[in-house]
Amino acid sequence: MKQISDFAGMESNPTHQASPPDEDAIDLGRLLATLWRGKIIIALIALICLLAGGYYAYVMAVPQYRSTSVVILETQQQSVVDIESVIGGISGDTSAINSEIEVLKSRTLMRKVVERLDLVNDPEFNTALREPDMLSQVKAFVRTALQGPEEAVAYAPEAQAARDLNRTVDTLLQYTSVRNVPNSYVFQIEVTSEAPQKAAEIADMIAELYILNQLEVKFEATQQATAWLTDQVGELRVALEDAEAQLAEFSANTELVSVEALQALERQIKDSRDRIAGTVEAAAAQQQRLAALEAASTREQRAAAAEDPQLTRFLPRVAQDESVAEAFDTRFGQILDRARLDVSRTEQQLQALRASESDLRSRIEVQGEDLIQLQQLQREAEASRALYEYFLGRLKETSAQQGIQQADSRVLSNAVIPLQPSEPRRSLILAMSLLFGLMLGSGLVLFREARNNSFRTSEDLEAATGMNVIGQIPRMPVKGRHRVLTYLSEKPTSNVSEAYRNLRTSVVLSDIDSPPKVILSTSAIPGEGKTTNSIALAQSFAGLGKKVLLIEGDIRRRTLHQYFSGTPREGLVSVLSGSASQEDAVFRPEGFGADVLLGEKTDVNAADLFSSNRFREFISDMREKYDAVIIDTPPVLIVPDARIIAAQADKVLFTVQWDSTSRAQITESLRLFRQSGQKITGLVLSQISPRGMRRYGYGGKYGAYGAYGSKYYSN
Repeated sequence: MKQISDFAGMESNPTHQASPPDEDAIDLGRLLATLWRGKIIIALIALICLLAGGYYAYVMAVPQYRSTSVVILETQQQSVVDIESVIGGISGDTSAINSEIEVLKSRTLMRKVVERLDLVNDPEFNTALREPDMLSQVKAFVRTALQGPEEAVAYAPEAQAARDLNRTVDTLLQYTSVRNVPNSYVFQIEVTSEAPQKAAEIADMIAELYILNQLEVKFEATQQATAWLTDQVGELRVALEDAEAQLAEFSANTELVSVEALQALERQIKDSRDRIAGTVEAAAAQQQRLAALEAASTREQRAAAAEDPQLTRFLPRVAQDESVAEAFDTRFGQILDRARLDVSRTEQQLQALRASESDLRSRIEVQGEDLIQLQQLQREAEASRALYEYFLGRLKETSAQQGIQQADSRVLSNAVIPLQPSEPRRSLILAMSLLFGLMLGSGLVLFREARNNSFRTSEDLEAATGMNVIGQIPRMPVKGRHRVLTYLSEKPTSNVSEAYRNLRTSVVLSDIDSPPKVILSTSAIPGEGKTTNSIALAQSFAGLGKKVLLIEGDIRRRTLHQYFSGTPREGLVSVLSGSASQEDAVFRPEGFGADVLLGEKTDVNAADLFSSNRFREFISDMREKYDAVIIDTPPVLIVPDARIIAAQADKVLFTVQWDSTSRAQITESLRLFRQSGQKITGLVLSQISPRGMRRYGYGGKYGAYGAYGSKYYSN
C-alpha cells in the first residue's frame, strides 16, 4: 500500500490520479477472483490431501472399537440406621458429580483395572511390548543423529514392573473417557480398543470396580468409625466414672448444701442487718438523751430533758418544799442511771447482732462456694453422661450398619460388544482432508498473490503509478528476435499489430496540436520488450506513409542488429564523429518500412556522447528529415543514457513487462526521471500473455487478449 502512494506522489497526472485505497477494506470480488484463478492449484492440492487422507483412513489407520458402560448414581438411599454423619453419601450436586467423574478417571481405579485384566502383558496398552512403527523408527533415528545414542539404563525388577504398570495406566487413561449426561446422574464410561470384546470387558470392569470401590470405602469408613467410637466410648466411660466419684466424695465431705438452705441463710442475714440498723438508731437516740440529761444543770433543764411526769409535778414545789426538792433530785438520778443502763444494754445488743451477722455472712460465703463447686461437679457429670450415652448410641448404630452397606451407584447398562469400528471415521477424515486441502491450496494461492510484486492489468499499473497506460502489447508468438519483423510483416491484422496501432494512435493523440516527432522508448531493466516496441512502433508509423527513422540509442549493449540482417558497419557513433555520412550509416532492412541507424562499439563514454552538442544537432537535423524519429535507449536503472537522451525527445514511452517488472524497479525509475525534471508520456504494458490473463481471470475484460478477440484478429 505504501508503494502505491509513493507512485502517486512521483508522477501527477491531471486526468488520472491514484486514490489511496482503504487499507482495512477487503475486496471480496478480487479475493474470489484470485481464488478462481488458482483453482487448478487448489484442486490439485485438495486432491493430494484427499488421497493422503484416504490412504490414512483405509490403509494406515488401525480400526478402533468403542464400547460404553452406563452407571447411575443413587443419591437417595434408605438405610436401616441413619448414620449419614458417620458415613457420608453422595449429595448429587455439581461438585459431587464432578468429583465422581474424577474418581472414575483416577489412577488408583485404573491401576486396579490393569491388575485385574493383566493389561501389563497386553501390547496394545503396554507400549514397551509393541514393535516400533516407521514413525517411531524415524523419530529414534533423528534423535540419535542429533543427540547421539541413548545410554541404556538398567532398572531393578521392582522398578521396571512399576514403570510398566504406570505406562499401562497412562495408556488406559488415554483410551478411556468418562462423561456425565447433562441434567442427570448418569455416567457414560467409554473405552476404545483394537478388539471389540476387550473394549466392552474393560468398560464393564471399570464400572464394576468403581461400585466395589464405593463399598470398600464405606466398609473401611464403618470399620474406622466403629474402632474410633469404641475408643471414645471407653474413654468417656472412664471420664463419667471419675466425675461421679468426685461428686459423691464432695457431697460426703461437705455440709448439706442446697439452694433453699442458702436462701434461708440469706433471709436470716437480711433480718439481722435490719435489726442492726434499728438497734443503731435506738442507741443513737439513747446516747442523745443521756447526753441531754448529763448536760442539764438546773432543775428546769433536767425536767425538760427527762420529760418525766413526776419531775414535772415536783418542779413547781421544789423551791417551797425541801423534801420535794430532795425527791426531785432522787427521781432525776434514777432517770439518769436508767438512761445510762439503756445505752449500755443497747450497745451490748448491737455487738451481739453484728457478731451474728458476721457469722451468717461467713456461712453464706462458704456454702456459696460449696454450692458452685457442687453444681460444677454435677454439670460435668451430666455432660460426661450425655456424651457417653450419645457415643454409645452411635457405636451401636455403626455396629448395626456393618455388613449392610449399599453402593452409591449401580450399573444401568452393561457394555455391548461393538460390531462396527468407531475409528477411523473415514468419511470425516476424507471431508477434513478435502477441507484442509482446499484451505491449504487457497492459502498458497493467496500467499502467492500477496507475494506478487508485479503488474497484470493496466488498471493496477495506473493505480500504482498515477500515470496513463497508453499501450497494452500482447506477447508476440515468435521464437528468436529475427522473427519479429517477419511476424509484423506477415500478420498485419494480428492482435499484436493492432496493439501497436493502438499505441501509435495514443502517442499521436497525446498532443494533437503538435504531433511528436522524436519518441524515446525505455524501460527499467533489460529484457522487458522496449526494443521490440521501438521496432514495431516504427513499422506502425511507416504504415501511415510517414518517413520514420529508428535509432539504436543503446550503444553499450547493441541488440538491434539481431532483429535485422545485412546491417552496415558504420553506425550512430560514426555519424556523430563525422567518420561516416548519414547516407552510409542509415539503411532500410528488407520488409521494414522505416530507416534504421544502429549503434556501434566505441571507447567514448555513452553518456558523454549523448550529452554532446553534436548529438543535439544530429537530432535536430533528423527532425527536419523525418516525420518520426524513434530512439531505443538503455534501461533507466542500468545507465543514465535514457534520461540524457530524453532531453531531446518529444515523448517518452516507459515499457513495463507484464507480470515481471517489480514495483520497486518502477519506483526507482520514476524517481530518477522526476529528479531530472523529465516527464514520462505514458506507460506500455508489454509481453502480455493471453493464456496468463485468462488464467488470472482477466481474459474476458480486455480486447487485446480477450476471448472474443479472434473475431477481429488473425494471429
